[in-house]
Amino acid sequence: MGKSRRLFIHVKKSWTIARRYLVTNGFDGALTMLGLMAGFHISGGVALPMAINVCLGAAVALFMSGISSAYLSEAAERKKELIELEGALLTNLQDSDYGHASRYVPVLVALVNGLSPLLISLVIIAPLWFANWGFQPPFLSPFILAMSIALGSIFLLGVFLSSVSGTFWLWAGLRTLMIAAVTLVLILFIGGRLNM
Repeated sequence: MGKSRRLFIHVKKSWTIARRYLVTNGFDGALTMLGLMAGFHISGGVALPMAINVCLGAAVALFMSGISSAYLSEAAERKKELIELEGALLTNLQDSDYGHASRYVPVLVALVNGLSPLLISLVIIAPLWFANWGFQPPFLSPFILAMSIALGSIFLLGVFLSSVSGTFWLWAGLRTLMIAAVTLVLILFIGGRLNM
């Protein structure tokens, strides 16, 4: 078996970790955008450029937080495992497939962890961009449309989880959607009370 193929197999085994990060941080990104959109909606009169800039700031912060925290934690864990394995085998594994994988896997996991909230956030922000450019459905607030996309994204993350756990897709999607709905109700309730 070729060296690159063996390395690929080691990296592929880390997909479980990357998948977990994809859902966790994707969920964080979607809930954050849902909260921002709900806050903008109940505030009323928020200028679209300002709302877009706030959302972009949050999305970039989620990306940087996700990519750096995942890389630092995974790199530390992989280094610890490599040192322990080297101690058990009494040999240097830095140039082995396992050694190379221990350096590549943190990069892969960090990219997934950072990109998942960023990409989901950009999709949710899209109605604000379109409205700012003059493309907006009549009688429909871009914030309401963005909240609908956020809820749909959260539902789809639940459906994705069902493929991992082998549970019924609709129940898994509705479970994550219920969490988002409770979050939305809390934001609208608290925001409504503050605006009274």
